[in-house]
Amino acid sequence: MSRLLIKGAEAALPTGSGSASTFDNATVVRLVNTGTAADHLVTVVETQGGTTVGSFTLMRTESVLVEKQSGHFIFAANAAVKGSKVGYTN
Repeated sequence: MSRLLIKGAEAALPTGSGSASTFDNATVVRLVNTGTAADHLVTVVETQGGTTVGSFTLMRTESVLVEKQSGHFIFAANAAVKGSKVGYTN
């Protein structure tokens, strides 16, 4: 069983590149799609409104850990995707 170090409050992801968040300069963000009817695209960008680093589809009710550079921003296609800054613990 893996354990997480919770480092920030959970919040809905912004839904546009121009309002994307670093989640307090997190290098690891736990994401969960709270939606039960739809999958949603998640995108990491270099700066707000900037160049896309990568993207993926977060399936309905799925949760994942995303590793990113601290200065990179993240947003989702729908506010049903929530995220929080986390770390790894032994």
